[in-house]
Amino acid sequence: MRKITVPEIKATKTNGRKICLITCYDYTSATIVEKSDIEMILIGDSLGMTMLGYEGTIGVTPDDIIHHGKAVRRGAPTTFIIGDMPFGYYNESVEQGIHTANRFMREINCDAIKLEGGRRSAAVVKGIVEAGIPVCGHIGLTPQNSSNMGGFKVQGKSMNAAEELLADAKAIEEAGAFMIMVEGVPVSVCKYLRDNINIPILGIGAGMECEAQALIMHDMLGFYDWVPKFAKKFANLGPQMLDAFNEYHKEVAEGLFPTPEYSYNTKVEGLE
Repeated sequence: MRKITVPEIKATKTNGRKICLITCYDYTSATIVEKSDIEMILIGDSLGMTMLGYEGTIGVTPDDIIHHGKAVRRGAPTTFIIGDMPFGYYNESVEQGIHTANRFMREINCDAIKLEGGRRSAAVVKGIVEAGIPVCGHIGLTPQNSSNMGGFKVQGKSMNAAEELLADAKAIEEAGAFMIMVEGVPVSVCKYLRDNINIPILGIGAGMECEAQALIMHDMLGFYDWVPKFAKKFANLGPQMLDAFNEYHKEVAEGLFPTPEYSYNTKVEGLE
């Protein structure tokens, strides 16, 4: 399987091709994504919640992303991998952002990085791009900044808010990003953005007016009872796993496992 390239991703803006991204944080899951038709993996700072048990993304460090990212790259050598820049490691200065991005490219061997923010992050995006690193922007509902938004709420629900989002999108495009993630906005607003910028949109909770779609792996596989409105459960593995765990315990408790079928039955001479 040949890895998709940045020019091919950018070309989706005009050629009608639709592509997919999924979050992934471990080797085993990455090997399955690698076998699939999905083109891109995000080693998201969402690992703070899905893998580390944090309440949010704040607290995730570059070392966390790199630790999980190395495992993902080993499992998915030909999948396009994006490293997610965690809070506090790119917002102090352009130099800090370049340093973190350099670490991700060297230590994970990822293909691009993603960072949150529109106009406020444009200088950092520009600096990282000029350092030779592809950047995916992220506007709309930005989890690292959710406290300023009053929580995880839909963004762009007024004309003024939509115009602010467009100004953010244009700033990120002008800074040199090859793609921009738009999260948690009305479908009409996403279309408005798409019609007025020249780079592809990676949508998550932004409707069908996007060149690419993203989902959190644990949401779309049904690990949790509750998922966001936009997260379709393509499987329901949480209940299936719970049933398997309980069946395993039941068979052990009742002396039904392991049977000879699941045991090594080689006779050892003289042991009797």
